[in-house]
Amino acid sequence: MAARIPLVLLACGSFNPITNQHMRLFELARDHMHLTGQYQVVGGIVSPVGDGYGKQGLVSAKHRVAMAKVALQTSDWVSVGDWESQQPDWTETVVTMRYHYGQIAKQYQRRIEALNNAPQESALCKPQLKLLCGADFLDTFHVPGLWRDEHVEEVVGRFGLVCVSRGRQQPDQAVHESDLLSRHRANIFMVREWVRNETSATEVRRALRRGLSVKYLLPDDVIEYIHAHGLYTHKTELKNKGIKLRPLTKQGLLD
Repeated sequence: MAARIPLVLLACGSFNPITNQHMRLFELARDHMHLTGQYQVVGGIVSPVGDGYGKQGLVSAKHRVAMAKVALQTSDWVSVGDWESQQPDWTETVVTMRYHYGQIAKQYQRRIEALNNAPQESALCKPQLKLLCGADFLDTFHVPGLWRDEHVEEVVGRFGLVCVSRGRQQPDQAVHESDLLSRHRANIFMVREWVRNETSATEVRRALRRGLSVKYLLPDDVIEYIHAHGLYTHKTELKNKGIKLRPLTKQGLLD
């Protein structure tokens, strides 16, 4: 039987705040990739975007990273990567993927060197990294000027995508309508979520601003953290109001 390819799943996003649904995506994706018979998921990384992203209502990265760490305390395979959140400017997804793959490759190389005296282990499969996302993420590739073609080529062609769809989303259509995505269709894995959960971080923030319960939408420890630090109030929602998203200005879509 051929050895399975070790795979790490990377999710980039605001995580403002991280929800149970965000974490659920990792479990769905792992099950699906295992069922392909080709991969063995060995890790997952949550990478909150930096403050330079400029989205309205985006609380400080230090809080979003802390909430993610609190939420993932019960996971034995998904961790929080804070490199992206610490960068002084917004970082393109492909740059974040390069960084994390570099770290994975270094760990792999150290393991190979450590096993030089164990020939039976010398045929270790080189690990891969794929971007975990919701199916609506594919639509961002069609926004004029938002992505550079060479970045899409690298994200999809070199690394690959694992897309989880919900409700009436039709990610296959986004792939069909793009020559670039269609060319790398074999490296785009579609995962279907049959147990519908439409938890929205936007709706969670709205409920928190209005003093409504968000229990069972977020881990209890995350809810406690939010209340302890006074996050997601009417005041924090005004942060970055009127500011253009950094991806649009950096990629040249807006002047």
